Amino acid sequence: MTKSELASVYRDYIACLNEQDWSTLGRFVHEEVRHNGNQIGVTGYREMLERDFTDIPDLHFNIELLVAEPPYVASRLRFNCTPREKFLNLDVNGVKVSFAENVFYEFLDRRIAQVWSVIDKAAIEAQLLS
Repeated sequence: MTKSELASVYRDYIACLNEQDWSTLGRFVHEEVRHNGNQIGVTGYREMLERDFTDIPDLHFNIELLVAEPPYVASRLRFNCTPREKFLNLDVNGVKVSFAENVFYEFLDRRIAQVWSVIDKAAIEAQLLS
């Protein structure tokens, strides 16, 4: 894939997440996907995302920065959302928070095979203290 094609596939993947179109998730995620070093497979990946949307009903993925260098994508995702109760072991309890997630993806056969993700928990903590 070219850089442009990879970026386009990634944007389509984010649209799939925002639409919660779980029936097409396998088009973007490899059957044996790994998340932060753990092999969870596409089923585990879907369950993780469904849990996220249950815990955060207004969850929406916003691409703030995107760099595609096949077979890798680096992305900074921005979130403005309202987790219902606990989030990252923080008592958010319905407070609207804004934070970023920095994510690296490795693609194999046009699908995500590995994900490395870090969420800016300190930004959430600071908002809860103010």
